[in-house]
Amino acid sequence: MAWINLLIAGLAEVWWATTMKMSDGFSKLNYTLLTVVGMLVSFFFLIRATKGLPLSIAYPVWTGIGAVGAILVGVILFREQLSLLTWLFVILLVIGIIGIKVTSGHQ
Repeated sequence: MAWINLLIAGLAEVWWATTMKMSDGFSKLNYTLLTVVGMLVSFFFLIRATKGLPLSIAYPVWTGIGAVGAILVGVILFREQLSLLTWLFVILLVIGIIGIKVTSGHQ
């Protein structure tokens, strides 16, 4: 269950990062409120995940999910361009996240 909580926390991090961008510097109230709610949801599930996982595993996976998710949202939603070399490093980040999960010894 800790890994599911961690996945939800990471996806909520993508949510708040996206709505923060859409808030236009917190000048749009609806997106600002969605950002705050997303942060609270993300932290809530991260706290739940760290009850069953060590911080040394949970935190880097949480930030990794958020980072990869934010990259994908940036490319798909905001039409941001990435070089092939940047995509290589995104792939390495995904491999790192999977590697941490597989080698952590925590179910």
